[in-house]
Amino acid sequence: MLEIVPMTLKEANAFVEQNHRHHGKVVGHKFSIGLSDGKKIVGVAIVGRPVARHLDDGWTLEVNRLCTDGTRNACSMLYAASWRAARAMGYKRIVTYILDSENGASLRASGWKCVGQAGGAAVDWTATARSRFIPRTNENQI
Repeated sequence: MLEIVPMTLKEANAFVEQNHRHHGKVVGHKFSIGLSDGKKIVGVAIVGRPVARHLDDGWTLEVNRLCTDGTRNACSMLYAASWRAARAMGYKRIVTYILDSENGASLRASGWKCVGQAGGAAVDWTATARSRFIPRTNENQI
């Protein structure tokens, strides 16, 4: 049985540094969430201010890192819990990004929808296109 647990940024960053395929730790956050199988942490979500300054309106958060050890349904549970926590804190929108090589199944399973490609200068910096996702609710339409 998987369970959402409180997580400090230091703990979440340690998990990310050990388990994430292509990202390292983050500098700051609004909150972090852990997921436990009862014996150990199997995943973390780190949620903070949006990296894109045009989204940093005081009402929007971004899942800056989501990392699991591959446990089934862990990503979906963490995405859904991140949105519930953000909404409970008064935020109106939450976003995240995935690589084109990722299919977004965990996001769709947790009720998020793709609202399009991120691009502009970011694509030139990384040579990688990314898709932007938000939860499926009427109040979150961009």
